[in-house]
Amino acid sequence: MEILKMIHSFWAYLVVLAVAVATINALMGYLGKKEYQPKDFRIALFTLIVTHIQLLIGLIIYFVSPLGLQSFSTNGMSEVMGNSLLRLYAVEHPLMMIITVVFITVGYSKHKTKLVSGPKFKMLAVFYTLGLLCLLSRIPWSQWF
Repeated sequence: MEILKMIHSFWAYLVVLAVAVATINALMGYLGKKEYQPKDFRIALFTLIVTHIQLLIGLIIYFVSPLGLQSFSTNGMSEVMGNSLLRLYAVEHPLMMIITVVFITVGYSKHKTKLVSGPKFKMLAVFYTLGLLCLLSRIPWSQWF
Protein backbone atom coordinates (compact mmCIF):
# COMPACT_ATOMS: atom_id res chain seq x y z
CA MET A 1 0.00 0.00 0.00
CA GLU A 2 2.80 2.42 0.89
CA ILE A 3 4.54 1.74 -2.42
CA LEU A 4 1.32 2.51 -4.28
CA LYS A 5 0.92 5.79 -2.37
CA MET A 6 4.53 6.70 -3.17
CA ILE A 7 4.00 5.97 -6.88
CA HIS A 8 0.79 8.02 -6.82
CA SER A 9 2.61 10.92 -5.17
CA PHE A 10 5.57 10.93 -7.56
CA TRP A 11 3.42 10.32 -10.64
CA ALA A 12 1.36 13.37 -9.63
CA TYR A 13 4.31 15.63 -10.47
CA LEU A 14 4.41 14.16 -13.96
CA VAL A 15 0.64 14.63 -14.32
CA VAL A 16 0.77 18.30 -13.30
CA LEU A 17 3.70 18.92 -15.63
CA ALA A 18 2.08 17.08 -18.55
CA VAL A 19 -1.30 18.81 -18.16
CA ALA A 20 0.38 22.22 -17.80
CA VAL A 21 2.59 21.67 -20.88
CA ALA A 22 -0.33 20.35 -22.95
CA THR A 23 -2.53 23.26 -21.88
CA ILE A 24 0.12 25.85 -22.70
CA ASN A 25 0.87 24.12 -26.00
CA ALA A 26 -2.82 24.13 -26.95
CA LEU A 27 -3.28 27.77 -25.93
CA MET A 28 -0.18 28.83 -27.87
CA GLY A 29 -1.33 26.86 -30.90
CA TYR A 30 -4.81 28.32 -30.79
CA LEU A 31 -3.91 31.92 -29.99
CA GLY A 32 -0.88 31.85 -32.31
CA LYS A 33 -2.95 30.34 -35.12
CA LYS A 34 -0.31 27.63 -35.58
CA GLU A 35 -0.58 24.54 -37.75
CA TYR A 36 -1.41 21.37 -35.82
CA GLN A 37 1.65 19.10 -35.93
CA PRO A 38 2.37 15.48 -34.94
CA LYS A 39 4.17 16.78 -31.81
CA ASP A 40 0.92 18.44 -30.70
CA PHE A 41 -0.87 15.12 -31.06
CA ARG A 42 1.85 13.35 -29.06
CA ILE A 43 1.72 15.93 -26.26
CA ALA A 44 -2.07 15.64 -25.98
CA LEU A 45 -1.94 11.82 -26.10
CA PHE A 46 0.86 11.59 -23.51
CA THR A 47 -1.19 13.81 -21.20
CA LEU A 48 -4.24 11.63 -21.68
CA ILE A 49 -2.25 8.50 -20.88
CA VAL A 50 -0.51 9.80 -17.74
CA THR A 51 -3.76 11.19 -16.32
CA HIS A 52 -5.54 7.88 -16.85
CA ILE A 53 -2.72 5.93 -15.21
CA GLN A 54 -2.86 8.31 -12.24
CA LEU A 55 -6.62 7.86 -12.02
CA LEU A 56 -6.29 4.07 -11.92
CA ILE A 57 -3.65 4.23 -9.18
CA GLY A 58 -5.77 6.75 -7.26
CA LEU A 59 -8.89 4.60 -7.48
CA ILE A 60 -7.03 1.59 -6.09
CA ILE A 61 -5.79 3.72 -3.19
CA TYR A 62 -9.28 5.16 -2.64
CA PHE A 63 -10.83 1.73 -2.22
CA VAL A 64 -8.14 0.29 0.09
CA SER A 65 -6.97 3.32 2.09
CA PRO A 66 -8.45 4.20 5.47
CA LEU A 67 -8.66 7.83 4.26
CA GLY A 68 -10.70 6.86 1.19
CA LEU A 69 -13.99 5.02 1.05
CA GLN A 70 -13.35 3.30 4.40
CA SER A 71 -13.38 6.70 6.06
CA PHE A 72 -17.17 6.84 5.73
CA SER A 73 -17.74 3.56 7.57
CA THR A 74 -15.03 4.28 10.15
CA ASN A 75 -15.93 7.89 10.95
CA GLY A 76 -19.48 8.33 9.67
CA MET A 77 -20.73 10.71 7.03
CA SER A 78 -21.15 13.72 9.33
CA GLU A 79 -17.60 13.40 10.72
CA VAL A 80 -16.08 13.05 7.25
CA MET A 81 -18.00 16.01 5.86
CA GLY A 82 -17.31 18.10 8.97
CA ASN A 83 -13.56 17.46 9.01
CA SER A 84 -11.79 19.32 6.19
CA LEU A 85 -8.88 16.87 5.96
CA LEU A 86 -11.10 13.77 5.87
CA ARG A 87 -13.42 15.48 3.38
CA LEU A 88 -10.46 16.37 1.14
CA TYR A 89 -9.23 12.78 0.92
CA ALA A 90 -12.60 11.00 0.89
CA VAL A 91 -14.65 13.35 -1.30
CA GLU A 92 -13.06 16.47 -2.78
CA HIS A 93 -9.76 15.15 -4.13
CA PRO A 94 -11.18 11.98 -5.74
CA LEU A 95 -14.17 13.79 -7.24
CA MET A 96 -12.13 16.66 -8.69
CA MET A 97 -9.50 14.30 -10.10
CA ILE A 98 -12.22 12.25 -11.82
CA ILE A 99 -13.64 15.49 -13.25
CA THR A 100 -10.12 16.45 -14.37
CA VAL A 101 -9.71 13.18 -16.24
CA VAL A 102 -13.16 13.60 -17.81
CA PHE A 103 -12.18 17.07 -19.10
CA ILE A 104 -8.88 15.76 -20.49
CA THR A 105 -10.63 12.79 -22.13
CA VAL A 106 -13.42 14.88 -23.64
CA GLY A 107 -10.94 17.46 -24.94
CA TYR A 108 -8.77 14.79 -26.49
CA SER A 109 -11.74 13.00 -28.06
CA LYS A 110 -13.32 16.19 -29.42
CA HIS A 111 -10.06 17.46 -30.88
CA LYS A 112 -9.70 14.28 -32.94
CA THR A 113 -13.01 14.96 -34.71
CA LYS A 114 -11.86 18.37 -35.95
CA LEU A 115 -10.26 18.54 -39.37
CA VAL A 116 -8.31 21.79 -39.21
CA SER A 117 -5.80 23.23 -36.76
CA GLY A 118 -7.79 26.07 -35.16
CA PRO A 119 -10.69 23.95 -33.87
CA LYS A 120 -8.29 21.15 -32.83
CA PHE A 121 -6.27 23.53 -30.66
CA LYS A 122 -9.44 25.20 -29.39
CA MET A 123 -10.90 21.91 -28.08
CA LEU A 124 -7.63 21.01 -26.40
CA ALA A 125 -7.18 24.51 -24.98
CA VAL A 126 -10.68 24.72 -23.50
CA PHE A 127 -10.91 21.25 -21.99
CA TYR A 128 -7.28 20.91 -20.90
CA THR A 129 -7.46 24.34 -19.21
CA LEU A 130 -10.60 23.27 -17.33
CA GLY A 131 -8.84 20.05 -16.38
CA LEU A 132 -5.76 21.91 -15.18
CA LEU A 133 -7.87 24.24 -13.03
CA CYS A 134 -9.70 21.29 -11.45
CA LEU A 135 -6.42 19.47 -10.92
CA LEU A 136 -4.74 22.40 -9.20
CA SER A 137 -7.80 23.14 -7.06
CA ARG A 138 -7.72 19.89 -5.10
CA ILE A 139 -4.13 18.72 -4.93
CA PRO A 140 -3.33 18.06 -1.27
CA TRP A 141 -0.63 20.77 -1.28
CA SER A 142 0.36 20.08 2.34
CA GLN A 143 1.57 16.65 1.23
CA TRP A 144 3.64 18.12 -1.60
CA PHE A 145 5.69 20.68 0.34
